[in-house]
Amino acid sequence: MQTLSVVIPVYNEEENIHELYRRLKKVLTEDFSSFNYQILFVDDGSSDRTFQFISELRKNDQNIKIVQFSRNFGHHLAITAGLDHAEGDLIVTMDGDLQDQPEEMIKLYEKLQQDCDVVYGERQNKKFPFFKRACSKLFLTIIKLLVGEDIVINSHIFRIMTRQVVDQVKLCRETNRYVVGLIGWVGFKHDSIPVEHGRRFKGETKYSFSKLVRLALDAIFTFSDYPLKLIIRMGFFLVLFSFFCGSYFIFDYMFFGIKVPGWGSLIVSVLFMGGMQVFMIGLMGEYMGRMYMEVKKRPLYIVRRIVSK
Repeated sequence: MQTLSVVIPVYNEEENIHELYRRLKKVLTEDFSSFNYQILFVDDGSSDRTFQFISELRKNDQNIKIVQFSRNFGHHLAITAGLDHAEGDLIVTMDGDLQDQPEEMIKLYEKLQQDCDVVYGERQNKKFPFFKRACSKLFLTIIKLLVGEDIVINSHIFRIMTRQVVDQVKLCRETNRYVVGLIGWVGFKHDSIPVEHGRRFKGETKYSFSKLVRLALDAIFTFSDYPLKLIIRMGFFLVLFSFFCGSYFIFDYMFFGIKVPGWGSLIVSVLFMGGMQVFMIGLMGEYMGRMYMEVKKRPLYIVRRIVSK
């Protein structure tokens, strides 16, 4: 009998754990009754009673496995740990706030049977505020423009994968991680299916605007060197632009006696060029800083304890 692992990263989700487990257990015992199952909670350094509540649930369900971090390492590293410790032939990843509804898992599985290796849910009727929906759409548009490789890039954590896909993703150990991008990078056959987006059951989102920006930067700098190529093109454009401007001023002075404007144009030019240089140096520094973090070879996360069979 095959095993289905459900990987759920959680961080300060004490208000949602019991409802999540109730609904998930119902789906696993009814819709996936032909499978053995494993529910793998990754506690990303919660400071509330999340770990306590999961431990209490495990007393009555030995199919629950808990990986507890020593501190908060971040959402995508928690997913990474879940994939590292998942034992199933098929693996589902989902968030623990019930925006990914357990009842929709069967749709992912049925689609996977149509000769797919990865199926992710395309959220319908999103419950996010307009600003967050707009930022998400803008982010996906930018990353798809910048990534030079033909890979599937999206922002949907809710998905089902075969063991073969997960084993290949586990080989990718870069520090700055965008897990769904890595899943796209390893290849295999991807597809999507519409799923109903649930409203957060209780509590507040853990993704602040700054964390969303950081995630976007991780995706861009991890999967694209286009910004570096853009520097070369901008430099060439500025040289060409300055050549034409100089030619224009000389032409005006020689044939019309118009004197070149003085301090105003000079200050604007200096500030513009200075700003561009700082921007370019900062961009290259971002890549170098990430290389510095990679060569340290630190572990991606530290596990405080694992509670399993």
